[in-house]
Amino acid sequence: MTYDVAAVRAQFPALISGIAHFDGPGGTQTPSPVIAAIASALANPLSNADRDGLTGERNAWSIVDGARRAMADLLGADPGGVVFGRSATQLAYDFSRALAKTWSPGDEVVVTRLDHDSNIRPWIQAAGHVGAVVRWADFDPATGELTVEHIRAALSERTRLVAVSAASNLIGTRPPIAQISALAHEAGALSYVDGVHLTAHAFVDVAALDADFFVCSPYKFLGPHHGVLVARPELLATLRPDKLLPSSDEVPQRFEFGTLPYESLAGTAAAVDFLAGLAPGAVGAPDTSSAPDTSSGPGVASGRRVRLAAAFAAIEEHEDALRSRIEDGLADLDGVTLWSRAAHRTPTLLLTFEGRATTDAYRHLARCGVHAPSGSFYAVEASRRLGLGDNGGLRIGLAPYSDAGDVARLLDGLAEFLA
Repeated sequence: MTYDVAAVRAQFPALISGIAHFDGPGGTQTPSPVIAAIASALANPLSNADRDGLTGERNAWSIVDGARRAMADLLGADPGGVVFGRSATQLAYDFSRALAKTWSPGDEVVVTRLDHDSNIRPWIQAAGHVGAVVRWADFDPATGELTVEHIRAALSERTRLVAVSAASNLIGTRPPIAQISALAHEAGALSYVDGVHLTAHAFVDVAALDADFFVCSPYKFLGPHHGVLVARPELLATLRPDKLLPSSDEVPQRFEFGTLPYESLAGTAAAVDFLAGLAPGAVGAPDTSSAPDTSSGPGVASGRRVRLAAAFAAIEEHEDALRSRIEDGLADLDGVTLWSRAAHRTPTLLLTFEGRATTDAYRHLARCGVHAPSGSFYAVEASRRLGLGDNGGLRIGLAPYSDAGDVARLLDGLAEFLA
């Protein structure tokens, strides 16, 4: 069965406005089942989570447990290693401080010029606090590729951590994470993988990626705003974060500071169910049948995870077809430079225009009812490496609700702008 994008779009109230959204890499629109889950969480009794407590306490515990299981199914992780935080940036800062406690002066940390700054600056600052050395892994600006050899050139016997992006939020490049993680492990280092951009577009298997830490943000894949980190529970048990004395010392709770946003976690579980429901044959309806599924965990494929695999295969095919249509249309326009050139990449395109400012293109498209933002999107090192300074370019990002009509409006708007 084909991917029914019309049925998908019908689930998004924000699309009623008629805007063609190409701003998904900065945050997707929200489907009705996610909105309903958030409202339901707030409409029912809530209190501090306690599995054996009163009604509100049990409700909160159930939401947290359900969200851990949902994220474990989405990423192929152990629910006991799912950590919730305010954002991916906040989680990077928290874990950089915890990991820096295990480093000594002269130890080394590898960061890449391809990454979002949230997977660069926290590590640089943590290294500076303990006297560790920062090594930079470059990428090829001509191709957009970050290779194993780029990482290898930055490693030594003193490397303790390699921080790398699973997909560039600026140009879409998808580095070979499994090979990079293996290389880091050979050097005796851990890998911290920024999966924020990748998780919105591909079926993730953290074990297959060999990632020690993997972080993502539900608001990039149809959910609410917060961050998620997954790691092996036994690895988390070796880290001692700064925390309040009365707060839990259990894993993963020891890394979650203060009361969790229960309504957001309810929305996250609903977003995962919605994605699972996009598998061919079930498009347009949230997948709530897996709510009581307790089979998730390392090496175990739950029913929901099987449906997620099918859903992401359909999503990738749909988004790649639209990306190809955009690239073909851009090839017919004069004065356009496409910076997204890696062989393996997400449906995310960065453009600049000869003699024209991308901010002007952004404003012109907005008047046409097309949202495609301009900037470097916190990937400032990548933008500079491409020779674009801190300005970046016009970013076009596809999402599961993008359709051919959106693409036609985008291309028409760009042609009108260039004319």
